[in-house]
Amino acid sequence: MHILFLTDNFPPEVNAPASRTHEHCRQWVAAGDQVTVVTCAPNFPTGRVFPGYRNRLWQEESIDGIRVIRVWSYITANEGFVKRVLDYTSYMLTATLASLFVRRVDVVVGTSPQFFTAVAGWMVGALKRVPFVFELRDLWPESIKAVGAMQESAVIRWLERLELFLYRRAARIVSVTHSFRDTLIRRGVDGGKIDVITNGVDLARFSPRPKDRELERALGFEGCFVAGYIGTHGMAHALETLLQAMARLKDHPDGGRIRLLLLGDGARKPALQALAHQLGLTNVCFVETVPKDQVVRYWSLLDVSVIHLRHTELFTTVIPSKLFECMGMGIPVLHGVAGESAVIVERESVGVAFAPEDVDGLVQGLLRLKRDPALRRLLAERGPLAAHRYDRRTLGSRMLDTLRSAAALASNVSP
Repeated sequence: MHILFLTDNFPPEVNAPASRTHEHCRQWVAAGDQVTVVTCAPNFPTGRVFPGYRNRLWQEESIDGIRVIRVWSYITANEGFVKRVLDYTSYMLTATLASLFVRRVDVVVGTSPQFFTAVAGWMVGALKRVPFVFELRDLWPESIKAVGAMQESAVIRWLERLELFLYRRAARIVSVTHSFRDTLIRRGVDGGKIDVITNGVDLARFSPRPKDRELERALGFEGCFVAGYIGTHGMAHALETLLQAMARLKDHPDGGRIRLLLLGDGARKPALQALAHQLGLTNVCFVETVPKDQVVRYWSLLDVSVIHLRHTELFTTVIPSKLFECMGMGIPVLHGVAGESAVIVERESVGVAFAPEDVDGLVQGLLRLKRDPALRRLLAERGPLAAHRYDRRTLGSRMLDTLRSAAALASNVSP
């Protein structure tokens, strides 16, 4: 089977969509299938093209046996609604055109977070007369309203109609959460064509390991209790909550040896750095994005990982992918996301939940875990046991079954 996968995030980018797609596609190639990915020049989240790449109309490479075609797009940082839509729509057009030159395709996948990629997937599927599978990673455009990037308007209502059109035209929908599936069914989408395949963890990369002492010395973390946030610093994450917690802890009797590591980049990072300077936070360390193979060195430093999103109803339906990486690494979680993901944290006993944007709750959680090493050990031991239930290999095989069933059904009904 030849799978054509459309995504605007792919390695060497290291965000969650890029990692999930790469790990799944690599597994499908190993299973004997042919995979072609149409993406753009790597630039997320800074809006700057990575070294070694150019923003050209067409460039091609092979990554782990995956044929990767990179097309031109309008590149901008993840800020400003109009610029982002230009970014998304330019990729949609060039990816659609490039896909027409990919021969003998059996199924096409378009993945969110933004659904202009899914629009391209639908158009390519229609032009090639092959099934289109929508991988649903985000309820867009609802998410842009949730972060305050755009208010209810005629444009939003048009985007919502387009969203429903794509759901109905997709041969199959792969949802990353059960909450997304429930939402689609309530909106009239056939639940029989929706498969839930959550995010997961590559257990070959994310497993318990001792602290990287060289890196610990370099960052000045020796003898410290280290909390960390590793990921995109965007509008959705409300990382100001973490900085405000560290401001309270810097003068707390038990907070003197607590440090916060913030690794990553994103639209809000300059503002966060400015806020940290304004608050005089010497207990916070900002680190730029590092290559994928180096991320686990920084994970190893953490005594606790903080996962956080803004307080909004939409985010009760999401499951941050870093939760599964923490499980694999055996790192206790302070989980500031309500809803489905908090249920997983509690069910698997891998962390402590607090309310989103609750500074007091985060402060108390940090102090509790610092003071209670026995609780930290218990949560750390539970993580790898739970992670095996979210093994990326198992989840990737399930998605491959979905793609094969979509392709087989199309072939059976073809004249």
